[in-house]
Parts: sequence; C-alpha cells; structure tokens
Amino acid sequence: MIAADVRLGKGVVIHHPDLVNLYGCAIGDETRIGAFVEIQKNAFVGARCKISSHTFICEGVTIEDGVFVGHGVIFINDRYPRATADGQLQTEADWQVIPTRVRRGASLGSGAVIMCGVTIGENALVGAGAVVTCDVPDNAVMAGVPARITGDVRDRWKSGLA
Repeated sequence: MIAADVRLGKGVVIHHPDLVNLYGCAIGDETRIGAFVEIQKNAFVGARCKISSHTFICEGVTIEDGVFVGHGVIFINDRYPRATADGQLQTEADWQVIPTRVRRGASLGSGAVIMCGVTIGENALVGAGAVVTCDVPDNAVMAGVPARITGDVRDRWKSGLA
C-alpha cells in the first residue's frame, strides 16, 4: 500500500507497489524500493537510493542521497520499547521518537540493525548482520555485534577492490 500522503520524487521505482507499506514519508528522485519494504511517517529517503526488500525504515529516520540499504535492514526509533504504561496500552503520547541519520553515499549490509540516535557517516560501510549502537565515522567500515570499526573504505578504493 502506498498512502495518499506519501511524497514520491521524479523517477522513483517501486518494483512491487502492492507489496510495500509506505505512509507519511518522502522519497527522493530516482530511488528504487524493493518488495516488502515499510517506510513510516516522518521518514525521509533521499535521491538515487536503493532500498532492498524486507527493509523497515521507521519514523524519525533520515537517509541522505545515494545510500544503499541491503535486504532486511531494520531501523529502531525507541531505546526502551514497552507495550504498556501503568498497565494500559501505550499511545504515541507515551514515547518520543529518537532520530537517526544515514549520511550521503553510505551502504548498509543485509540484515543490519541500526539503533536509534546514531549517525552513519558519509560513504561508510556497515557489514551484513552488524548491530550499530554508536555513531559511524565517515568512510568507516563497521562490522560485528555490536559493530566496531574494522577498516576504512578508502583503503579498498586505493587497492582497486571497490
């Protein structure tokens, strides 16, 4: 489902429009979105991004231009999630969204989990299955649980591997 309040840029490709859940979000020009993706209200995806299948982008996430998001990447916007408060089901008034930013040109490997309140730096690379709990510097390679710096993407470019 693509809700009426979604702002789609020019040339956005949604491969299977019947198999996505987009509402209250904005998607930049020429971005591609795979099947089984959910993008919630007040989330922003920049231009020329690739959002692979089975990805969840929650409220409060900003993804800048040229970002690759692998299959099954999960963003989290609440550090202390609870179903109830004082025995009653929580409502939006019972919690506060903690924003997250993915900077221009970053890549997030399949299955990565991105905790709220972090910034993933420009051109950074987060490995598949990593759990990101802290800011990722520009150009850093991060991997593991929890994710730690394991290298610099510029080293791969110098060697001709990237």
